[in-house]
Amino acid sequence: MAKLVSKTYGEALYEVAMESGMDRAVGLMEEIRCVEEILTANPQFDELMKHPGVPKQDKLKVIEDVFKGRVSDELAGLLEVVVSKERYGDLRAVFTYFTGRVKEQLKIGTAYVTTAVELSGAQKAAVEAKILKTSGYEKMELYFEVDASIIGGMIIRINDRVVDSSVRTKLNGLTKQLLQIQLG
Repeated sequence: MAKLVSKTYGEALYEVAMESGMDRAVGLMEEIRCVEEILTANPQFDELMKHPGVPKQDKLKVIEDVFKGRVSDELAGLLEVVVSKERYGDLRAVFTYFTGRVKEQLKIGTAYVTTAVELSGAQKAAVEAKILKTSGYEKMELYFEVDASIIGGMIIRINDRVVDSSVRTKLNGLTKQLLQIQLG
């Protein structure tokens, strides 16, 4: 259900932004990033907006007092709609959907790379070049993580696609094959 909500509101915001052009969508994406930073820095605000004891009208007044005139009309309108429909808990997912949609339009991909050891700068650049060459994106945002439990190799996740060439996965595959031989 949350995925449907984030897609519905995120797509509506995307369409409104795109009516003014890609520059407006990029500007809105930057505004969203700033709002997310503010929300992260102020967890009490989230608690207030999610609290069932606070009347909806009071929450709308808070949204108006805090954001009206400080963010674009599109973003302020989204915040008001989300609060009035009691979907504030889905706000981050709406932001994520919208940002992903704009990045797709700009051909900017996001990849999460997991390795067993820390990669050097040259190795990271080589991974980025290979991903750009094979993915069709013009630019990549890469997030590297070290996880010694994969033993070796790497795992790359882009959207819902995963390329797992880790030693751990290969060993698990061999284990399953050996168990099939013994049982068969």
